[in-house]
Amino acid sequence: METAAVTEVRTRFAPSPTGFLHIGGGRTALFAWAFARRYKGKFILRIEDTDVERSTPEAVEAILDGMKWLGLDHDEGPFFQMQRMDRYKQSIQFMLTAGTAYYCYTTSEELDAMREAQRAANEKPRYDGRWRPERGKPLPAIPAGQSPVVRFRNPESGIVAWNDKVKGRIEISNEELDDFIIARADGTPTYNFCVCVDDWDMRITHVIRGDDHVNNTPRQINVLKALGADLPVYAHVSMILGDDGQKLSKRHGAVSVMQYPADGYLRDAVVNYLARLGWSHDDDEIFTMAQFCEWFDLDHITPSAAQFNTEKLKWLNHDYIKRKSGAELGHMLQPFLINANLDLSHKPDVAKVAELLKERCATLVEMAEAAHYFYHRPATNQELLAQYLTESAKPALAELKSALKATNWAKADIGAVVKAQVAKHGLKMPQIMMPLRVLLTGQTQTPAIDAIMETLGLDETLARFHV
Repeated sequence: METAAVTEVRTRFAPSPTGFLHIGGGRTALFAWAFARRYKGKFILRIEDTDVERSTPEAVEAILDGMKWLGLDHDEGPFFQMQRMDRYKQSIQFMLTAGTAYYCYTTSEELDAMREAQRAANEKPRYDGRWRPERGKPLPAIPAGQSPVVRFRNPESGIVAWNDKVKGRIEISNEELDDFIIARADGTPTYNFCVCVDDWDMRITHVIRGDDHVNNTPRQINVLKALGADLPVYAHVSMILGDDGQKLSKRHGAVSVMQYPADGYLRDAVVNYLARLGWSHDDDEIFTMAQFCEWFDLDHITPSAAQFNTEKLKWLNHDYIKRKSGAELGHMLQPFLINANLDLSHKPDVAKVAELLKERCATLVEMAEAAHYFYHRPATNQELLAQYLTESAKPALAELKSALKATNWAKADIGAVVKAQVAKHGLKMPQIMMPLRVLLTGQTQTPAIDAIMETLGLDETLARFHV
């Protein structure tokens, strides 16, 4: 088992605060969180904010808001890399002293010329090691007034190998890796170095992240070995594709986690759906977060790309909506009705409206749109009324209006009165139901008309009769 060699499982989520928390990041965070929860370990939040020009406090808040909405609580952090600069510099000095890193004075112009010559020779562009210290090798004269970068002295031979918990065994020849920069000329450490120091200091046992980091892993393994650190278990999760099979991007619509609550999706449904994007537990489709934490393992993450299916998410969300009580849904629905500028005072109880509509609506946004006629009297749709209000139905509706005034205002009694008028006038149910729907709601597709009348109340129901 992947936890056998550690006393405490410690996972991390380490986003860059350059934008919102997107769906791919949310799924990665969910997997790392669930793995820590299953093994009663620790889940660490780390903000990798060394990209000073693009990192913003607003993006940090967006990430924290997204994780809070998903229910992914962290046990330690958030830690910010910009607050750990002294630690990185200390580690770089350690490596310089140990000979696993060195100063390089190659200019950007020299690097451009080097790469150009390598491309012309059909070689892979890479640093040629001209400042790499070797026994008996003369180094160039240090140029005056030029600040050096620090490069990692990568092993020249052998392989870097790890057993990825998702992709299986991966081997990379050290000859494929050049001496990459671990500190820029201004002293700022680079991403691939900071990650290693952070994972070491924070005692991360399992690195669960997107497979776009696979190419970084051999470099980071070599740095960790040079630091004398224990290596974590790596699990690189495949990317998420959009409905069209292309890489998920902004053009696919709601890729920000926080767009989903705005669009009326329930948290438990979104988390459930994210959990099934590239992971499975037998044939289980619907499960709680508690069950997910109990079941989650790295062995059942599929190595192939997962495809986002909006219709399936809607189906799942609708299932979660149907499981909610009217009171719960009413509480969730109310902000959407308020945002639509609907007056909720002295009108039907939102809980009753939600209970009535939950079988028909896949999202809270759809439910709010469907609920408009309960809180805003619709204008009479003359075109629909002319289509459905026949001459034979008019006398029945007129008598129904009178009969309703003396009816006990409950769904069963209302339904009985309607059926009685249909039978009395020798009509079919649609001949009464359809004009009633148009008069009361302005629509032709609604829940049961007796339930709508009960919810609207006697006075409002009678006020909408125009026959």
